[in-house]
Amino acid sequence: MNLYTAEDMRAETTAAPRASARTYAWIVFALMFCLLLSDYMSRQALNALFPILKTQWKLSDTHLGTISSVVPFTVGLLTLPFSIFADRWGRVKSIALMAGLWSVATLGCAIASTYEEMLVARFFVGVGEAAYGSVGIAILVNIFPKHMRSSIAGGFTSAAAFGSVLGVSLSGVIATQFGWRWSMGAMAIFGFALLVVYCCVVSEKRLARAHPDDAEPVSYGSAKMPLRTLIAAIFPSRSVFCAYLGCALQVFIQGTLFVWLPSYLNRYWGMSVSKAALTAAALVLVSGLGQLLCGVITDRVCGGSSIKRWNMAASYCLALGVLLTIAFRVPQGTFQLVLLGAAVFFLASSFGTCSPIVAGATSPAIHGSAFATLTLFNNILGLAAGPFLTGAAADAFGLRDALHWLPLLAVLPLSVFILGRRFSIAEAKRAD
Repeated sequence: MNLYTAEDMRAETTAAPRASARTYAWIVFALMFCLLLSDYMSRQALNALFPILKTQWKLSDTHLGTISSVVPFTVGLLTLPFSIFADRWGRVKSIALMAGLWSVATLGCAIASTYEEMLVARFFVGVGEAAYGSVGIAILVNIFPKHMRSSIAGGFTSAAAFGSVLGVSLSGVIATQFGWRWSMGAMAIFGFALLVVYCCVVSEKRLARAHPDDAEPVSYGSAKMPLRTLIAAIFPSRSVFCAYLGCALQVFIQGTLFVWLPSYLNRYWGMSVSKAALTAAALVLVSGLGQLLCGVITDRVCGGSSIKRWNMAASYCLALGVLLTIAFRVPQGTFQLVLLGAAVFFLASSFGTCSPIVAGATSPAIHGSAFATLTLFNNILGLAAGPFLTGAAADAFGLRDALHWLPLLAVLPLSVFILGRRFSIAEAKRAD
């Protein structure tokens, strides 16, 4: 005979809220993922329009690199102060404000009539997007269990690649059919639609109820501490600094390829604007899949070991450097595209390895600020510096030669990851 005990009743009453919290957490993840799609669609759509704007406005590659780099440069400049503000004012309200601003600014890009107006509009796109990535991931790592952090970080940040794919490919197609202004207008409309859904679904109270059992409690919007204490909490060790720096140096390569691949294919492969955009978008899509899968693989292999995460970061970076070097040394053709596809699979792998290292070493109350610091490094040293310096090199030596030397830079993040691993081992020994 089966006896229904009080313990069984308590288990059932707690299971239902937990299941509901898990469902809500995944709904929030989906919305945050889609908003990051919109973020990068608005940011990268312009790259497919470079051949059109170069001819129409008679721009140099340095000019094109500047209107691309101004967004990540602004993001890097403002991400930390905006994230500190979000940690104090409220992350949910801050994200709504950000999404509204970048959508309005993207609409401004659509109506720009000169290079200078476009540059100003792109600056405000960067202002709107400045802290979204850091604040978004700070919300997500606190509503999912710790053992899922690499998967969640890799999955969320893979939206950057997928958004770049959609932005570049749709922008090229829309520009061919309806004109380049409609390309930017479509990105703005998508952002506004997502903003409405987000405001209806996400709230601070609901996020608090979705908090997992194995995570430290977070008081949303209440993190307040002296500046010196905050900086010490953001940089708690040398290994964490290496995580910030190594990730950014690998993002330098990512940002360069995302921006310049459409122009490279248009100039040297003779592809039309739309075909070059679609081909580059396919490669970026492979990068997004790699970013997602590398995060999942890292969770499976590493568990809770930060040392193993450093091993995975170095391995991914080494694979990227070797494959990219070979790809730019073989003749143009299908084989080169296959090698590029294999290389870009590891292009954004550092997000899934470095984000959990940062999350594990910093307090949940300042996760927004910690991930803002990671974003600052990624945008200033990576997404801004890469396209701009490559554009300047392209004006001096040609875009083909500039990209052929790019793979050698993989030595820099690889060295930092190896150094970070050594620091992490030493810090663990001191803690014991």
